[in-house]
Amino acid sequence: VQLVESGGGSVQAGGSLRLSCAASGFTLSEYYMGWFRQAPGKEREGVAARYRDGRTTYADSVKGRFTISTDNAKRTLYLQMNSLKPEDTATYYCAANQIWVPNPLHRSWYQYWGQGTQVTVSS
Repeated sequence: VQLVESGGGSVQAGGSLRLSCAASGFTLSEYYMGWFRQAPGKEREGVAARYRDGRTTYADSVKGRFTISTDNAKRTLYLQMNSLKPEDTATYYCAANQIWVPNPLHRSWYQYWGQGTQVTVSS
């Protein structure tokens, strides 16, 4: 299993970015998939996740602004981020786990992680 994130960068507040996570070594639809972020000095927190049945869930801080999606044919997980705020600044990671995940927004349930991509939002 390999996960490679891309799409991070610097943007002004109110702007948008789309992160991608290229997956290899497994079938995307058979895994729980999540996006997490970690700011300096803070714990890694769940941002958005997709259950194996396609349901999605979001952290309250990003609801209505972020959208998680997958393209199974391209084996890619996406995170569309709109109306970005300075507090969204962090390193963003995608994660995957095959077995049942009771809380898909908690990092402890995921076995596989990407290397991360930096998102910086300036005011």
